[in-house]
Amino acid sequence: MSEDARLMANHRIHVVPVVLALANPPWQQDVWLDPSVFENLDHVFHTLFDDFCDADEPERYLGVSLRTEEEVALMRELGITLNAVTAEAPNDTDADHLQAPSWSKVVAVAGRLAQVMVANDLKELAALHDADLSTSS
Repeated sequence: MSEDARLMANHRIHVVPVVLALANPPWQQDVWLDPSVFENLDHVFHTLFDDFCDADEPERYLGVSLRTEEEVALMRELGITLNAVTAEAPNDTDADHLQAPSWSKVVAVAGRLAQVMVANDLKELAALHDADLSTSS
């Protein structure tokens, strides 16, 4: 596996689950609002804006944690909607964010991005599988 492929895998193993969580309101209620669970909305923001991507300027992460221009565009849209929700959350709590008027847009954009990311990852896995089959013949 190339160094670029390792970097991509290392980043996506963090980014994809966070995007999936943003697209899943029952998960958000069950996990993020439970203080005994590690994952919360702060973890999501750190993953998407600080640690493994920059949802404000996702172009820099094309080829690092994002595979395609479509993923970049959707990540930018997700960053914009997350920032809008933060402005609507007066006490900056997870519950405030989930009750913000724009939260449904976050869920919708995250759902589209999750679908694209998972489809792209499956295409990559299929290509790796096909390459492995051709070298073992």
